[in-house]
Amino acid sequence: MSPSPPVPRPRPALLTLAYLAFVSLGLPDAVLGVAWPSLRSTFGLSQAMMGSILGTAAVTYFISGLLAGRLMRAMNLGLLLALSTGSVVLGLTGYATVPLFVLFLAAACFIGFGSGAIDSALNNYAAQNFGPRHMSWLHAAYSVGAALGPVLMTALLARGASWRTGYAVIAGVLGALALTFLVMRRMWSAPEATPGEAPRADVPAASAMEAVRRPRVWLQILTFFFYTGLEVTAGQWSFTVLTEGRGLHTAAAGTFVSLYWGSLLAGRILSGFVVEHIGPVRMLRGSTMLAVLGALLFAIPSLPPALGLVLLGFALAPIFPVLMSVTPRRVGLDVSHHAVGFQVSAATTGVAAVPSLAGIIAERWGLQFIAPYMLAVAVLLTVVHGVLSAVADRPQLSR
Repeated sequence: MSPSPPVPRPRPALLTLAYLAFVSLGLPDAVLGVAWPSLRSTFGLSQAMMGSILGTAAVTYFISGLLAGRLMRAMNLGLLLALSTGSVVLGLTGYATVPLFVLFLAAACFIGFGSGAIDSALNNYAAQNFGPRHMSWLHAAYSVGAALGPVLMTALLARGASWRTGYAVIAGVLGALALTFLVMRRMWSAPEATPGEAPRADVPAASAMEAVRRPRVWLQILTFFFYTGLEVTAGQWSFTVLTEGRGLHTAAAGTFVSLYWGSLLAGRILSGFVVEHIGPVRMLRGSTMLAVLGALLFAIPSLPPALGLVLLGFALAPIFPVLMSVTPRRVGLDVSHHAVGFQVSAATTGVAAVPSLAGIIAERWGLQFIAPYMLAVAVLLTVVHGVLSAVADRPQLSR
């Protein structure tokens, strides 16, 4: 399998558009938690019904990721991004207007399907054209969007506006981006070589069945599953572990959880400056091993919780974007568009499955077993990625 061609220098206008796209991708993702009390009151729902919204969006997101490779082969990337963003806008508009909860769930399908296609398409394009540095910063931009969404909804609710207004405003922002994608759709064509640079090879695209026959694709899929499962389990369960399991005060536990998410954002920003000096392979190997150490420190109740959580956040920060950036070289440029879609679907499955299993463990054996469970997931992540690296990265490490 030949290595992927060298990554050219991205055009500034296209790079700016990509950063805006990643911010917009994160914008609606964390809003539901802020809108939920008002939304629940509007429809007369139980607390458990939030799961139906998240589950509906997750299923369609998963399906979209599986189909992303075919969609990317069928149309221009700019058109795909415009249509997918339009699907998200349609769903958000539904959130802002529909009178029945069953229609609200139908709107969630449009958001999940559109977001999955955007995520897969953007990551595949960035992996082939931007390199690991910008990939790290693009995912930091996603984190910025995910932070801005709740801030926007909170500000509107604090001023007496309806939760529907918040979703309408976000729909308007993404609608403008969809039009921008449509107008600038030709900018996403394969970049021309810069002077003095060899032109990039035109590699024929292979089928999805060819992609699933490659063991490296499956190892990448498993790595994404365990990575996102660990990241979300740490973020969602650490507060409960610290308060109900270890007796910490609510304010202190909340601060530690905030430090965890903050270290993820800061780690992605910082990793963008060093990944090309260290090399993506060594960064991934070091990050997975540091994640094991961070999970181990958090699993020891006598140690300060911030020590383990912050180290875990910094260790996890570069893994997702750097994994995406090395996908074309590891699995082959001819199947990378399918592989990225599969990876997005696997990540979505990890987000749902791994934290859910943590809840089952806590219910049966107690909260004290969640931190060791996180440690076990971190070890599995390191082992699976180690096997993948052993079979895919030897030429890189020998240089």
